[in-house]
Amino acid sequence: MLKLLNVLTPRGDALIDITDGVRQIVRESGISEGLCAVIVPHTTAAVTLNSGLDPATPNDIIADINRLVPKRVDFQHQYDTPADAAGHIKAALIGHSILLSIAAGDLLLGGSQSILFYEFDGPRARKVQVNLIPG
Repeated sequence: MLKLLNVLTPRGDALIDITDGVRQIVRESGISEGLCAVIVPHTTAAVTLNSGLDPATPNDIIADINRLVPKRVDFQHQYDTPADAAGHIKAALIGHSILLSIAAGDLLLGGSQSILFYEFDGPRARKVQVNLIPG
């Protein structure tokens, strides 16, 4: 069962907690056991699991990813902007999907885990694919 989750992103880089939206899709599906694949079909965005407890965590992640892959003008590929080229590299490093277990009709996440949509080239109207596989 494939559902889409809409995500509006701010300007620049951002980590957006989409846990509640994915959980709602799982609960409304009626699936009690199985798998949930969260897939980002964009080349300048990604998805990851990380702590949602400390609001400073996203800032630290964004700062260090930007340190590792800064926006610069000497990329060979310059399709749109230096931010676009850097976004492609960041998305390749972070990844476009995560796979989660479903039990008792809910996602099995660790106590501090959140599903974070990572935007590298906002603002954008993005779609996240939530594919539920009954087990």
